[in-house]
Amino acid sequence: MRILKDALLVLISLALSVVIAEGVVRYIDGYPILLTPLGEPMGLASVKQESVDKVPRAAGVERAWFFDDPAPLPNKRAVPEDWERLYRFVEANPVGGMWFRPSDAFKVWNTSFSGDPCHHWFLRHAPGQLFLYDAPDGQPRPPYRFLPDVTIPSGLTTNQIGWRGPPIENPRPERTVRIVFVGSSTVVESHHLPYSWPEYVGHWMNVWSRAKGLGIRFEVLNAGRESIKSSDIAAVVRTEVLPLRPDLVVYHEGGNQFRPASIVDKVPDVPVTRPSNAQEPAAVKWLKETARYSALIGRVQAGFAMAGASTGNNSGAEWPKPDYKVIWPEGLDEMNPDLDFANLPVNLNLIQKDLDQIRADLATVGADMALTSFFWMVKDGMVVDPVRHRFIIEQLNAANWPYRYRDLERLANFQNRLFAKYAAVHGIAFLDLVGNTPFDPDLFVDAVHTSYAGTRIRGWAAFNLLVPLVEKKLADKAWPRPWPAGASTALPTFSPRLTKLECKAP
Repeated sequence: MRILKDALLVLISLALSVVIAEGVVRYIDGYPILLTPLGEPMGLASVKQESVDKVPRAAGVERAWFFDDPAPLPNKRAVPEDWERLYRFVEANPVGGMWFRPSDAFKVWNTSFSGDPCHHWFLRHAPGQLFLYDAPDGQPRPPYRFLPDVTIPSGLTTNQIGWRGPPIENPRPERTVRIVFVGSSTVVESHHLPYSWPEYVGHWMNVWSRAKGLGIRFEVLNAGRESIKSSDIAAVVRTEVLPLRPDLVVYHEGGNQFRPASIVDKVPDVPVTRPSNAQEPAAVKWLKETARYSALIGRVQAGFAMAGASTGNNSGAEWPKPDYKVIWPEGLDEMNPDLDFANLPVNLNLIQKDLDQIRADLATVGADMALTSFFWMVKDGMVVDPVRHRFIIEQLNAANWPYRYRDLERLANFQNRLFAKYAAVHGIAFLDLVGNTPFDPDLFVDAVHTSYAGTRIRGWAAFNLLVPLVEKKLADKAWPRPWPAGASTALPTFSPRLTKLECKAP
């Protein structure tokens, strides 16, 4: 009896030790203590101290500011129950090859883009209803806006004009510098994150202003929305940003028009070849599955993966790719790109045309423009954790099949060199986010979108890059600017309408 009692005590002690260890590892890795499956690491505990220290700080910026959070959004609302039901229905019943996502049901689609939604290749998959609006200029760009003044089930909270973030006061108050970030999903960010990186930038700019006793308020706004391209962004600037008369507009995009086929002679018509798990030891398979529910097991699994315990191509390395021939455009200097070259890779001719339009439009209201480099989490020979970084692996190897890491890296670097030269030639600011952000897959959920930690680090890098620019503008008395006499103060609002759909199956 004594032996059984002692054995029971040992088992209880072991179980408690495992539970405590799991809690400690979850806290260290930034996972919610009680959540299963684990999901994405969230909170400051998920941010590596070395990542913070690798971001160069502008003169006068205190490291402690990084750990300071913005105030909660004053316009966050309860999500209506019927919206929750609709969101979960679309989530549980993917249609159209999973093109139509749950959050798409809460976008307000431009009728010039949608036409008859039942004849639209994408919108015909809507779940019996759509929000629509009529663009004032009758143009199909941008294709949609977010619903104004709501919180939707994905977590996104919008202001009066459907932008992510707090309400906008127009005209901007005196001694206020208004900065607007434009771009796609890497600007608006994942809806469930508490803040986007532009929101962190705005918060830290105001912390910096108070520390320096400037008496100036910085209002940083986020006009980003997922899946749009440079021409859509130009339309957003023209129709939504200009009425706000910003002091600075920051353009950040480089993924949605990134087409590696532009330098490939003939793309191999070979189906995606995913690594097989058939040869993996049962223990490795068990570790991979269990790691979804246990941070402690995840550490063990990662250790085995790093030590090469996984077999074949399941170790987090690049998948085998079919051979193809890269044809770099003849006469194009890769290190010093010619902006006027007729056949630039990855749609950079069209992107430049749209950047030209944005600059011209901003000049009409006296606003400045800045351009950023764009981060692709890819490097030739890169090996990542097959569990934590599986979406990086999927995006690079499946979504960008059959292009090799080295070619994706090459094109990403070329794109950023061209952005830097474009900024220099046209006299606009260039914010090198890539050069000031650690190359760390833990900062990313896939090859371009950041995790909670990455979002915060990206905001910190952007803030530190903006400080010298802002200091110069303040010293030159260029900012803050008074609202022009007689200029309209109307916000670029719009009127969504809910439309029922009864589309017949094609």
